[in-house]
Amino acid sequence: MNELYPLKFKPVFDDRMWGGEKVRTHLGLDFSPMDRCAEAWVLSGYEGKQTIVSNGFLAGNEINELVEVYMDDLVGGKVFETSGDVFPLLIKFIDSRDWLSIQVHPDDELARKRNMPNGKTEMWYVLDAEKNSKLISGFNRKISQKQYLDHLQNNTLPDILNYEMVNAGDVFFMPAGRVHALGPGILLAEIQQTSDATYRIYDWGRVDADGKGRDLHIEPAMAAIDFNHYPEYKTHYIQRPNETVNLVTCPYFTTNMLELAQPLRKNYEEIDSFVIYICLEGRMMLKCGDREKIEVRKGEIVLIPAIIGKVEIYPETAVKFLEVFIA
Repeated sequence: MNELYPLKFKPVFDDRMWGGEKVRTHLGLDFSPMDRCAEAWVLSGYEGKQTIVSNGFLAGNEINELVEVYMDDLVGGKVFETSGDVFPLLIKFIDSRDWLSIQVHPDDELARKRNMPNGKTEMWYVLDAEKNSKLISGFNRKISQKQYLDHLQNNTLPDILNYEMVNAGDVFFMPAGRVHALGPGILLAEIQQTSDATYRIYDWGRVDADGKGRDLHIEPAMAAIDFNHYPEYKTHYIQRPNETVNLVTCPYFTTNMLELAQPLRKNYEEIDSFVIYICLEGRMMLKCGDREKIEVRKGEIVLIPAIIGKVEIYPETAVKFLEVFIA
């Protein structure tokens, strides 16, 4: 069996009516022949939207095929034990020209009760935001189920939701149960559990050409929603050049940010997990032992197999990237 190496993937592009052009203009990803792109699934083991390796001797293989063959060597022992043959994280770039539906995701327990593999906890890192861009995260006060249903019935659900102004570099953690929606003018990177478990609860009164709205999931969502109010919905962090800065740590993923202008050596021998780099700005060369160097540019992701314990990072320009693994 040939030696594993840092893996790149061909994105899966998704066109929806609220998508724009920033996946191409900002990140340099070519989604032609589509006119617009709402989501680029840049690393995905989700059935029907698996990403395919684009470099090296494993080119042409879907990610889950590699998990099945390489198991612990690719994803790490404890990760393989809990996730099996499905790659456990899904990485997307999302470009919104309009409000997305207001929705909520179930947690693992509720999802499995309803015959879904797992729930969906996610986080957003904002890459670009137009002036006065907003998103919704949670409620603006503690809400009872009755109050929530009254507002739904009266078409005033947006009145009780928490709106956040959005700027490039902002981070929002969206645990399962948190009602949320992405507003227009935002490009972001999303890190989430491999799941599409979504309950749509409000769609801004939109209808199609036949006057029909999209399906809502009012009843299924009730058991999923966290009706509490929290003092802070945005994740705060301090940028520190040439250091690893933690953004989010949760049971499903750890995400750090690095801004490098000088080489850095990373040692992953103790974490027993794959590592994902999501390049947000610039470009860098990666050196992993005796393996051939690999270049990673803005808009690209690379998967470092768990068996590769040490990585040397050489910025070719000032580079900013997210580092993701399962602790």
